[in-house]
Amino acid sequence: MPLQAEALSKIYGTESNKVTALNNVSITIEDGQFVSIIGPSGSGKSTLLHLLSGIDKPTGGTVLFNNEDMYALGEKELSAFRRQKFGFVFQQFHLIPILTAEENICMPVLLDRKQPDQEYLRELTDFLEISGRLSHLPHELSGGQQQRVAVARALIAKPQIIFADEPTGNLDSKSSKEVIELLTRASKQFGATLIMITHDLAISQLSERRLTISDGVLSEVESQ
Repeated sequence: MPLQAEALSKIYGTESNKVTALNNVSITIEDGQFVSIIGPSGSGKSTLLHLLSGIDKPTGGTVLFNNEDMYALGEKELSAFRRQKFGFVFQQFHLIPILTAEENICMPVLLDRKQPDQEYLRELTDFLEISGRLSHLPHELSGGQQQRVAVARALIAKPQIIFADEPTGNLDSKSSKEVIELLTRASKQFGATLIMITHDLAISQLSERRLTISDGVLSEVESQ
C-alpha cells in the first residue's frame, strides 16, 4: 500500500516575499519500509513530512495513499483519515498534562468514539516497557518514558504509517538511542511503515532507505 507524492511543492508568501519550502518532489514509499529524510534546519524536511501526512496542504501536486487523493478529502474526513491510518511522534511529546499515560495513549481511539483493544494495549505497553507507569501523569515520567508513551499513542490505532519528526530532539543520548531502537523494532513488530525526519546522520544510517533534502529538493542517498 504505497504512499505516493507527485510534483509536490509548498510556497509561502508572494512576490518578493515568496519562499519555496518544497520544490517539485515526487516519491513512492513502499509498505513496511523504514525511510529516513535527513537535512539541515530550514531544508524543507518537516514541510515534506507535514504534506505527506496530511497535516498541511501543498501549493501544488498530489499525495496518494492506497490510491486515494488525501487532499481531495474535506477537513473532518482528512482529520479522521490521519487518526485511523497514521501515527505521529514529534520532538515535543505533546502529552495532555492532566491525563494519565494510559489516557494519553488511548486518545486517538477515543476520538473516534471507540474503545481501545485492551489486549493490544497490554502488548504495546509491555513491548515499550511502560506498563508499570500507565497511571502516572506526564510530569511524573522521565523524558524517555514520555516519548515511549508518545510512541504507544502513535501505534494504538494500528496505523499503516508512523511519521516521526525529530523524535529524539529533546532526549539525552541514552534515551535517544533507546527510543530509536524501540521505534524501529515497533514498526517491524506491529507492521507499520516508518518515515523519520532527522538531522542526525547516525540515526539516518539505521534506515533501509535514506533520502536527503536541501533547499526543498529531495534526493536519494542510499538504497539497501
